Amino acid sequence: MGLDAAASSFRTPGAHVLRPFVARDRRGDFCKVFDIEVFARHGLETRFEETFVTTSARDVIRGMHLQLPPHDHVKCVTCLRGRILDVIVDLREGSPMVGQHESIELAGSDPRTVYVPPGVAHGFCVLEGPAIVHYATSTRHAPSHDTGIRWDTFGMRWPVTQPIVSERDAALPTLAEFRSPFRLGGHR
Repeated sequence: MGLDAAASSFRTPGAHVLRPFVARDRRGDFCKVFDIEVFARHGLETRFEETFVTTSARDVIRGMHLQLPPHDHVKCVTCLRGRILDVIVDLREGSPMVGQHESIELAGSDPRTVYVPPGVAHGFCVLEGPAIVHYATSTRHAPSHDTGIRWDTFGMRWPVTQPIVSERDAALPTLAEFRSPFRLGGHR
């Protein structure tokens, strides 16, 4: 496992793509999605308090999610099956990428992990389903601090004409309405 400089086109400070160790044989695959020594060597968060798995059908858009301080967190996202377009939006004042989005395709057939820093909203669109996506977060989910920005308000051209979106995600504030408590390097 290591940082995948060739696969990452992220200009967002603190966002990375890691390539997990994968072993394949006639039985199937074995994938190591986290290695504390590799994360520590690159100065990345090594303490994760919760992990989640979602299963989503084709054309589902989940996002754009983040948690507010003091429950903000690093999120590591790996597509284990299917194919997704993973998207981040930097919401940190002072960042050269504030208000801008970036995306990368993730697939279970070629696992990579996206490392999302605090203050960066995250979401994805399922290109090939069902998609099974694994998340690890550095803080526990705090419903009172859970928020995000609406998926269709920051200029992303989603590769789907009839997206399937939850009521919750459809009701999130727009990028223009979101008042960010984040600054690059910390909180306001």
